[in-house]
Amino acid sequence: MRNAFIDELVQLAQRHPQIALVVGDLGWSVVEPFADRFPERFVNAGVAEQNMTGLAAGMASEGYHVFTYSIANFPTFRCAEQIRNDVDYHRLPVTVVAVGGGLAYGALGYSHHAVQDYALMRSFPNMVIAAPGDPMEVRACLRWLVDHPQPSYLRLGKAGEPCFHAQVPEVEPGRWLHVADAADSAPAGTLLSTGATLQFAMELQEMQPWRSHAVHSLPLWSMGSKPLQRGQVRPWGQVVTLEDHLADGGFGSWLCEAVAGTVDAGRVRGVALDPRVCGTVGSQATLNAWGGLDAATLRP
Repeated sequence: MRNAFIDELVQLAQRHPQIALVVGDLGWSVVEPFADRFPERFVNAGVAEQNMTGLAAGMASEGYHVFTYSIANFPTFRCAEQIRNDVDYHRLPVTVVAVGGGLAYGALGYSHHAVQDYALMRSFPNMVIAAPGDPMEVRACLRWLVDHPQPSYLRLGKAGEPCFHAQVPEVEPGRWLHVADAADSAPAGTLLSTGATLQFAMELQEMQPWRSHAVHSLPLWSMGSKPLQRGQVRPWGQVVTLEDHLADGGFGSWLCEAVAGTVDAGRVRGVALDPRVCGTVGSQATLNAWGGLDAATLRP
């Protein structure tokens, strides 16, 4: 996802001179194509994420669409106040890019884990969350964000994620993307993923208990796109949300809020990380499985 991000950003920056990239002294071996091509629009703010975000807000107020870039929780929790007050409340075109969402940097310790970031970012009323599931969705999300500049949060995986779309899809906030049909002609439900758990959804669907479920992805969502969810949930007997985030304040909770008080509420089941992963260290695969994202044990 990181490589797709920087490649697409460079292509977009060639056509949009207002695009700028600000990093928190991270991203080396990834961001150089942008820094070398557009040095006047690239800033290394140093290990000072709050300053990085304030700088981005100032540049955005002068007409730039600024992308801030760092690992996991650093560009989010460390500067939550600046994101809220400077970016979101002023509706400025700043895209906070977090690479290594979920437990992608599991072995580096819990300081690098991002398992509460959805809860933080979706609480800001003007923020659009972009959580692509594969490199094609990364490109789709970037194109949409550049065409619709506003406060946004782009949550990327780390590297090596497979492609599940043959071409770049069309995306918009709140609209599900069809990824795979159920093996059964009369599907029992669908697996609805956001972010890098799309790979988990595809692995899950290959197992017999889940072959009766289709697979959908929701790479763009926000407070404002909740009203679209009722009509998309209704046709399915069961909608199982998948996320590498805690259940509290996460994607599944967001969907439950969207259909709360309706006959469709009982159709939604959330699968998320168990909070016991907090404060732990291990590989992404080990921590995901220990936290409940385990295709071998999860049942409909």
